[in-house]
Amino acid sequence: MTQTDDILFALTKLHQLPDCGLEEGDIAALLEEMRKFTEGLIEPGCGEADRIGARFEAGVVTCPPAYKDAYAAWVEGGWQGLAAGEEHGGQGLPFALWTAMSELLATADMAFSLCPLLTCGTIEVLEKYGTPGQSAKWLPELTSGRWNGTMCLTEPQAGSDLSTVRTRAEPLGDGRYALHGQKIYITYGANDIAANTLHFVLARLPDAPPGSRGISLFATPSILPDGTPNALRCGGIEHKLGIHASPTCTMLFEGAVAELIHEPHRGLQAMFALMNNARLQVGVQGVAIGARAGKLAEAYAADRIQGGRPIARHPDVARMLAEIRAMTLAGRFLSYEAVIAADHARRGDAEAEAKLALLTPIVKSWCTDRGVEAASLGIQVHGGMGFVEGSGAAQVLRDARITPIYEGTNGIQALDLVTRKLPRDQGALLRRMLAEARAADARLAPAVDALEHATSWILAAAPEEVAASATAYLEACGWVLGGALLARAARLEPRYAPIAAFYLARLLPRAEAHAAEVTGAAELLALIPA
Repeated sequence: MTQTDDILFALTKLHQLPDCGLEEGDIAALLEEMRKFTEGLIEPGCGEADRIGARFEAGVVTCPPAYKDAYAAWVEGGWQGLAAGEEHGGQGLPFALWTAMSELLATADMAFSLCPLLTCGTIEVLEKYGTPGQSAKWLPELTSGRWNGTMCLTEPQAGSDLSTVRTRAEPLGDGRYALHGQKIYITYGANDIAANTLHFVLARLPDAPPGSRGISLFATPSILPDGTPNALRCGGIEHKLGIHASPTCTMLFEGAVAELIHEPHRGLQAMFALMNNARLQVGVQGVAIGARAGKLAEAYAADRIQGGRPIARHPDVARMLAEIRAMTLAGRFLSYEAVIAADHARRGDAEAEAKLALLTPIVKSWCTDRGVEAASLGIQVHGGMGFVEGSGAAQVLRDARITPIYEGTNGIQALDLVTRKLPRDQGALLRRMLAEARAADARLAPAVDALEHATSWILAAAPEEVAASATAYLEACGWVLGGALLARAARLEPRYAPIAAFYLARLLPRAEAHAAEVTGAAELLALIPA
């Protein structure tokens, strides 16, 4: 089955997409159009864009030349507004359908896909927290894709600890503010493909209390309504391991005129809408990485003859290809369970909202770690041809490595799971999901037993012990929940049975190993210097 076949199955058979007026055939046609767009226009330029990279000269950021036409075609096709509200030019379709398009786009060129990804998040923030006036003037531009959006959180001294943000917002007396400060790692903070950029910036008001409770959220465009530049600029771009074509900017705010989003000192509440949107989509990037790594590896293994036969027929190469396929498929099914829960949560479904909260850190972390693993296996399948630049396999691994880091490192996702999401209901929702996993296939029982034991241990452990075992616990959750979805898929569609059997026999035991790690917190803590 192809990538689009798998996505269609996830959206229409494995999970329950909310009613949006589209039949299965309509969704299949939409996926096919995006496949043709990405494979025909985006993917062919991916390697060249990586070699050229984004550039910074005389204060100006330029993207690879092919990106201008590609982005113009993205805007013309109306793809950006797929899930945005119809009142501001969007199509009002489920977020899960946008996610499907995002997966195909990231598979074709991850660096290019980052610009639409963050714009999607800024649209959600404005829809939830923007005033009618802000929505009216900014949402049509973002929804069309004419403008791109950014998320400006990180500062040199404030990485994951946002309580130390120093950027300040000075009231101008007319309801607007002047922003002063520096933000780093701003994806597409400056570029030459969108007509304007709307920055969402965390900053402090003069009366802000200390810590994270004193942070407010502001929106500021690079170009003001009268066509003049705002008082902000790019101070440089990063030289990175991967995603070379995506400009990662240092942004300097030197009195930039901005407007407050949401209430004063409650900026993190609004920004988390953007961050959680991005975390889910980064998890899907992990799936896309697996899809691209698998596509390249399978094609190479089918043509490379060694020992008188294609290497795809050598058992150990077949193992690596199967691991890529199984991990990617499990990650895809898990990701779409989360994004479909997001769609139901938007309609007021409390159970779906709880499932979304629980799954978001798992999807972000487990799927991106599997993407890196798949990319590394893809190089191994290619052998020496994968290690040199030319096959494309090396670029996949270089691009993949950022995904466990940005939008909240995977260690932070694990802490979020064990300290916030799991204790909300003392593990009740997860245990219901584990009961469903047990019922899906008897082969899941040992792993489910081990994870249930680990869950009880986590809920009873001391805070430092919980922190020491957080990553192992999240890994166990991902392997079990992904395996359960593969088992369900095999029951619904026999063509998934062989890959599900491989996963349950060869990969699922990793869940038991990680669950066993959980109770070894003391051994880790003993190694931390006093």
